[in-house]
Amino acid sequence: MSTTAELLKGAAELFPDEVVTSAHVRHLDLPQGAGRFALITLDNGLDHTKPTTFGPQSLANLNAAVDQVEKEAAAGEIVGAGVTGKPFIFAVGADLKGVELLKEHEHALAIGKGGHEVFKRLSGLAVPTFAYYNGAAMGGGVEVGLHCTYRTVSAALPAFSLPEVFLGLVPGWGGCTLLPNLIGAERAVQVIIENSLNQNKQLKGAQVHELGIADALFEGADFLEQSLIWTASVLRGEIVVDRPVIDRGEAWDQAVAKGRFIADSKVHGAAPAAYRALDIIAAAKNGDLQQGYDAEDKALADLIMGGELRAGIYAFNLVQKRGKRPAGAPDKNLARPVTKVGVVGAGLMASQLALLFLRRLEVPVVLTDIDQERVDKGVGYVQAEIDKLLGKGRINQDKANRLKALVSGVLDKAEGFSDADFIIEAVFEEIGVKQQVFAEVEAVAPAHAILATNTSSLSVTEMASKLKNPERVVGFHFFNPVAILPLLEIVRGEATDDASLATAFAVARKLKKTAVLVKDAPAFVVNRILTRFMGEVQNVIDEGTPVEVAEKAVEPLGLPMSPLVLLELVGPAIGLHVSETLNRAFPDRFTVSPNLKAVVEAGKRGFYVYDSGKPELDPEVAALLKQGDTVLTEEQVRARVLDAVAQEIGLMLDEGVVAEAQDIDLCLITGAGWPFHLGGITPYLDREGVSERVNGKKFLAPGVASIPA
Repeated sequence: MSTTAELLKGAAELFPDEVVTSAHVRHLDLPQGAGRFALITLDNGLDHTKPTTFGPQSLANLNAAVDQVEKEAAAGEIVGAGVTGKPFIFAVGADLKGVELLKEHEHALAIGKGGHEVFKRLSGLAVPTFAYYNGAAMGGGVEVGLHCTYRTVSAALPAFSLPEVFLGLVPGWGGCTLLPNLIGAERAVQVIIENSLNQNKQLKGAQVHELGIADALFEGADFLEQSLIWTASVLRGEIVVDRPVIDRGEAWDQAVAKGRFIADSKVHGAAPAAYRALDIIAAAKNGDLQQGYDAEDKALADLIMGGELRAGIYAFNLVQKRGKRPAGAPDKNLARPVTKVGVVGAGLMASQLALLFLRRLEVPVVLTDIDQERVDKGVGYVQAEIDKLLGKGRINQDKANRLKALVSGVLDKAEGFSDADFIIEAVFEEIGVKQQVFAEVEAVAPAHAILATNTSSLSVTEMASKLKNPERVVGFHFFNPVAILPLLEIVRGEATDDASLATAFAVARKLKKTAVLVKDAPAFVVNRILTRFMGEVQNVIDEGTPVEVAEKAVEPLGLPMSPLVLLELVGPAIGLHVSETLNRAFPDRFTVSPNLKAVVEAGKRGFYVYDSGKPELDPEVAALLKQGDTVLTEEQVRARVLDAVAQEIGLMLDEGVVAEAQDIDLCLITGAGWPFHLGGITPYLDREGVSERVNGKKFLAPGVASIPA
């Protein structure tokens, strides 16, 4: 049996580029004469923008520090030992860059075992151990603390989580086993399953204390000092930490059942990580820690060698890295300053845009529309939303007053836009209307002003074609709800120049949006793929497959909502309009459903009614549907839908709509809520063999969102 040190040495050879975390041991005399104490500080030598992680060499360093502390504890030289982090960071878990490189199940198993062997030693020392969560703690960072006897947390801690399930893993260094045994199964399921599947929701310091994960909460300013005073009191017996008795009866089983219900509602059985984590939590009820650790090791290794984790890491990297450095964006030094924004239109979309520009840029924003009533309503909406932020304590009175003073509305475009640097239109989706609006704006706006369109499917080039300066027109397509969905498709028209494009990207960055450069092609990226996807679902319904079969067929994709519920959110009329636009561009692939047309003409808001609380087919819609007699199975429907999507993505890449398949995935994740655990769509199509069946090749190279060759 190899030792921990040998295990980690072998693993370290697989991770040559690890950012290594050191584990410094220093000694101090505790207050109140409580005795000599060993404090281990985790630090990778970089500032807080490069959080501390655990790769094999980092674990080996911690192991060596524990060697030293173990000897001191056995010799009676110290009364306790603690672990803390560098300023603002405790530790954020395993080094995922290394995980991507693993090719063998046994290597993956070694990572799990290595972490367990090192962390476990903290609970096996001859003296009590303390974790001081001084800053951000995630994954393995949280788990190293769970192996200690006591924990304190800083009130200033901004982010604490076990995000593994979100990425396609399980908390595999003790999280699934220790957390339910510390705070009970119900709270553990909330942290490990619910928060993770809820877009990786983070806990703040006070919540960590409230949940019982930490035994004491101290202010950030003198956190370590207060923690050490508290430690001295614990060691002297003046403070006794009372922890609640864990209910190991029916409550434990109910918590696991609730977790399965949450997982089903979020991933529909399509992603294994949540279920593997719940199995380990269920088994942890008997309190046998070693059995739990062994189960974690196995689950971790199986998931590391599965496609879902690779897709999860790929998606994470897309959003964190590619999303911040958009492919094809011009030199940012070409961007012009934006000191005033104009919004054409004052309807709901225009008002949401005005609010976003106002909050992020904090410059004057002026709305215009065709009558005073609409203008007043738009400005009123923005001011009411600012009042809501004030009411929730998100901004103070001073900021609220300032923002409200910056928003205004006028009827006369000349008055509103003569000194605006960036003007965006959000008017009716009709090319003639948009051309007219741009002609009016160009006549009164300064020569340098960007003219942006929020069109979802129309040609930016055609929109700019009648202007004197078409080079300053750019597509700036947001997704609804504007405040929540991060994607911004930035569309380059044929005449758009680099300075205008660079300004658009600079504004997107200030708006905190994920910008993707898109060619001026019908419906751009998200709407084109979704329309093809929905169109194929609609086709099989029109041909005769029951609505519920067609809807259920795509459940294994684990999408945030079913196709017809999504159609309801978008609005059937908008769905119909986009499908008509694409049908004109690509009549051989995009159909216009007569049934959808009938639903829109009947003025229906969607296919379902919710009288029972669940979606049920609206009897009035059912009466409108005219179906053929071709009935497909769920498998046949799924194959048809995925084939259509794979074909469309292949054609879009051939046309150069975006730079690479990665941009398609980034768009679907950030603009349509496509699941992280699929990596968007292309890794899933590759993994299921659809890409090769349809296009004769995979979208991504081996090792990108998959196990390296």
